[in-house]
Amino acid sequence: MKIIDTITKSFPFMVLTASIISLVYPPSFTWFTGWMITVGLGIIMLGMGVTLTVEDFKRVFSSPLRIITGVALQFGIMPLLGWALAWLWNLPTPLAVGLILVASCPGGTASNVISFLARADVPLSVSMTSFSTLLAVFATPFFTAMLAGSRINVPAMGLFLSTLQVIVLPVAVGVLLNRFFPRATKRILPAAPLVAVIFITLIVASIIGAGREEILKAGWRLVAAVFTLHSGGFLFGYILAYIVTRDIISARTISIEVGMQNSGLGAVLARNNFVDPVTAIPSAISSLFHSLIASMLAAVWKRSAEKYLTGDKQPECAREMETV
Repeated sequence: MKIIDTITKSFPFMVLTASIISLVYPPSFTWFTGWMITVGLGIIMLGMGVTLTVEDFKRVFSSPLRIITGVALQFGIMPLLGWALAWLWNLPTPLAVGLILVASCPGGTASNVISFLARADVPLSVSMTSFSTLLAVFATPFFTAMLAGSRINVPAMGLFLSTLQVIVLPVAVGVLLNRFFPRATKRILPAAPLVAVIFITLIVASIIGAGREEILKAGWRLVAAVFTLHSGGFLFGYILAYIVTRDIISARTISIEVGMQNSGLGAVLARNNFVDPVTAIPSAISSLFHSLIASMLAAVWKRSAEKYLTGDKQPECAREMETV
């Protein structure tokens, strides 16, 4: 368990190392491609599904303000910020569409791990991830088509069907397994975060290796656009969430959720729905940057979180993380 926990916590460094190796020698990771990427994301989402119960969805509606605030910021700030940055940095069309696509994706499961490390509100993080993931079936195709449609013909229906396939189906299967086979799912739960880390690392490194030339050609503009996207998500997510909730821990949790996208989903949607493979590159770089930024925030916030956590809130977070 300690080994699994250590590897999971080193997720940003695994992604960074694998990305550098893939840039230097692409064949080290480009073997992981095609259907394997789609299956890998499906396994990640299945792992998320087995951590969820009917009670998790009840919690979504029992404390609606914080969750609605977070999800509204997720799909309000990020897609518009992605569109604005694509225009500001004058990105080529495939990269611009890819940036808007990943900005329109829901929060990823890595945000739950980061929330735990930062001693934020893990139950809120899990609920936000679940809710934004379900809404993404409609929201991701809608915002991508609306904001990127002027640059390229966006296959909204294809995006919708792909999102349905790689989110709803595996998550639903996971929830059903947890509901009807709790003993079996309890045995695999501890390994779920590790499996997610491994597959996200493989997906990111594979896409970076395959798009090596385009990444080097785009250079600092692409890096600046992706870095600014996530920095803005964390910053505006925190400020606006605090204005609404007036609670530091909730604001930190929402900031993490807004700043971290499901980049694996963005990569799969890009590869499956757009002819140009370059469209998937912003999603790969996105996973690297949001993980590094979030890890640094977690280290800083962890030190100051103790005085804000009172009563039984800390044990609740710890208990919840056991199922993440």
